[in-house]
Amino acid sequence: MEPFSVRVTVRGYETDTQGHLNQAVYLNYAEHARWSMLQAAGISQAGLVGQGVGPVALETTISFRRELFAGDEVDVTCAFEWGEGKTFRIRQEIRKTDGTLAAEITAVGGIMNLTERKLVADPRAVFKELAADPNLFGL
Repeated sequence: MEPFSVRVTVRGYETDTQGHLNQAVYLNYAEHARWSMLQAAGISQAGLVGQGVGPVALETTISFRRELFAGDEVDVTCAFEWGEGKTFRIRQEIRKTDGTLAAEITAVGGIMNLTERKLVADPRAVFKELAADPNLFGL
C-alpha cells in the first residue's frame, strides 16, 4: 500500500536568509501530513480528547537531502510502523513533484492517557477503535 501523502507549496515567508526552506518548517510539514492522515482516517483532535487520549512525539530525526525554495511543490508522505509495546514509528518523506527527495523524517510516537499522563499500553487499539479507515495506518 502506498503511504498517505499530502501536497504542500513552500511559501516565501517560510524561507531563511539563504532563500531555502527554514529547517524548522520541515517539522511543520511533517506534522501537517500526520494530522491530515488522521483526519483522512476519520480521527479528529476532538475525538481523541473525547476519548481522553492524545498523540505525543517522543523523538524526531530529520535528514536533509536537497534544498527547497519558495514556490516548490512537495509531497509529504506518512507511514506508520507498528512494533510491540507503547510506541510506534512514523516514516515520512518530503519529495519535490519531480521525485527529488528533499528530506527524510523518522519519528517515534505514542498515545498518552491525558488523565494519567502515561502512554497507553496498546496504541494500535486506540487507532483501530477511533479510525473509520484503519487501513491508512496499516491496521
